[in-house]
Amino acid sequence: MKIMKTFFVLVALSGLSLIVSGQEIPKNVPPIAKTPHVVLMSMGGTIASRGSDRMNITNYGGKNTPPVDPGDWIHDLPELANLARITLEDFRPPKDRAERETFEDMKAVAKRLNELAKDPDVDGVVITHGTNTMAEVAFYMNLTVKTDKPIVFVGSQRPWTGISGDGPLNLYDAIRVAASPQAHGKGVLHCMNQNINTARDVTKTSAYRVQTFKGVDVGAIGFADPDRVVFYREPARRHTMTSEFAGIDFKSLPPVEIFYGYTDAPGYVIDAAVEHGAKGIVVDGVGAGVANASETEAIKRAQAKGVVVVMTARVRGGRVQETISRTDAKIVAGDNLPPEKARLLLQMALTKTSDWREVKKYFDEY
Repeated sequence: MKIMKTFFVLVALSGLSLIVSGQEIPKNVPPIAKTPHVVLMSMGGTIASRGSDRMNITNYGGKNTPPVDPGDWIHDLPELANLARITLEDFRPPKDRAERETFEDMKAVAKRLNELAKDPDVDGVVITHGTNTMAEVAFYMNLTVKTDKPIVFVGSQRPWTGISGDGPLNLYDAIRVAASPQAHGKGVLHCMNQNINTARDVTKTSAYRVQTFKGVDVGAIGFADPDRVVFYREPARRHTMTSEFAGIDFKSLPPVEIFYGYTDAPGYVIDAAVEHGAKGIVVDGVGAGVANASETEAIKRAQAKGVVVVMTARVRGGRVQETISRTDAKIVAGDNLPPEKARLLLQMALTKTSDWREVKKYFDEY
């Protein structure tokens, strides 16, 4: 894993303009009494990509287009000097690797975040990430990093070079949130399009629209408004400092697979996963979380072999509730988690227990 560390000491002076890399830093942002130290970590993504021209906002990147290095953000956004002292770290996956992101990448970042959490000189962390899997990676950090310091995930729907790109303002706002004392103790956060959501609740809802990330059931907990960062409520579920999985350097996690519910969905794919060693399965059921007959029979066969089953709902809104039939079937209700996050929580729970009743408690609390 290649890690680059560069230190930039940036201080905003009242009534004056600073010059950084030949650019004047605007002075219309009020100076702050103490300059926070924010670590800006890159895990790649659209926000770290360039297009061949300003109108290229979908087919960007590639071998012939250089990516955005972390230092480029500092150069292109001298306004960050008004907000924080920035330290840069590079955790982007290797360019020549076929798989874009793996558990090894997540594990390495979680380990580093737990190290930064113990550094008294660090006030917050911002992580740039691709929007496709950002929500689940942020949720993993929400479960495994032991800190009350703000950790803020950010990305963009358009490349850094795209016309009317959303990346610069998103990054600026994420730094503001990470530097805000009010963001402490709220777990891992997500900030894009001026909305602040929790890592647990945020979900990508549109492929290309900039307003894609939402807390479908519960909404944003705050906003990065132009004048100040404001919060309106606290996360209710366990996270970071109160997570019993936090601070653990997981070498591996029990295998858990996801299956989608639809008309005539075959149960044999569940059988195949169990045969290949799956210890848990998540069924993203229809309606309020329902599997069809073939899947239901396969679930019973899996449970007979000790596999724990969690049910989510493909509608993406509302809780999967604890009905009598679901309890009788010994199926864990996945609450309102999407299947990819339910999978991560089930993997964590399986490191502690394989009793479905005990697993259920984790889904009630996290």
